[in-house]
Amino acid sequence: MSETEPDADVEADAVEFYADYVCPFCYLGRRSLERYRESREDPLEIEWRPFDLRRGKRRPDGSIDHEADDGKDEEYYEAARQNVRRLQEEYGVEMSQELAIEVDSLPAQRASWYVAREHPERWLDFDEAIFDALWRDDRDIGDPDVLADLAEDVGLPPAEIRDALEDEAVRAELEERFADAQRKGVTGVPTFVYEGYAARGAVPPEHLERLVEGS
Repeated sequence: MSETEPDADVEADAVEFYADYVCPFCYLGRRSLERYRESREDPLEIEWRPFDLRRGKRRPDGSIDHEADDGKDEEYYEAARQNVRRLQEEYGVEMSQELAIEVDSLPAQRASWYVAREHPERWLDFDEAIFDALWRDDRDIGDPDVLADLAEDVGLPPAEIRDALEDEAVRAELEERFADAQRKGVTGVPTFVYEGYAARGAVPPEHLERLVEGS
């Protein structure tokens, strides 16, 4: 574990979870976090912190340049696939795919940020629905229709989600959160932060227990 700058806006008994929906290790890390939360007697809140894995490949118009060189070759991706398979078995998690290289999560993050701000009581369900849609159901979370359907499934107004995807103020707020993650020294996801201490990667529940209860 290492130290990072704590966020003054974090509530007591809350863990900050830096993640990007297109990261398979974030999905696996989230499942690990849920297992740890279920084992606790006291509730532990999740403070989502968005992170943009596609940032270096995003064109000025917001589209993704899949041909851009990000330093990741087939050897890197094969190692990632092997690690995903290992963690799937270790955590007992079913996934429909191991990587989602072609998917852009920016629309999903915009929708999620809007829900976290305007409907915080529904955010956790919406967040889980987005993760499951991509990693269990192989749906395109960059598609506004998919996001509207997911919103309706968890009791949110689909029209609000569609409007949020077109709202540049929401985009600007999200970009500021991306920049904030960089300022705090977060360089990869998933990253879990509790009271200034960080654990990086899809760590098992017992590591999260040490992070929270040993801080």
